[in-house]
Amino acid sequence: MSEEELNSYRFGRGEEPTDQMLEAIMRDAMLDVKERAKKAAEVFRQNFEREYAALYSKWATRIENARNGIFQP
Repeated sequence: MSEEELNSYRFGRGEEPTDQMLEAIMRDAMLDVKERAKKAAEVFRQNFEREYAALYSKWATRIENARNGIFQP
């Protein structure tokens, strides 16, 4: 199936896609979803690491201050 044939098909015009068209549409959708999930996971990881570092630093400072007798709320 050519790219032109696949791109010319539109759902809702009263015609059913061929099995080949449907397979190509689903494959493209799957690849798109996988790519978007990969990007979302990377953004999540970056945000998690940034938040973790901020909290770790805050608590490390509080623990060090407590060891030195400095108590702050």
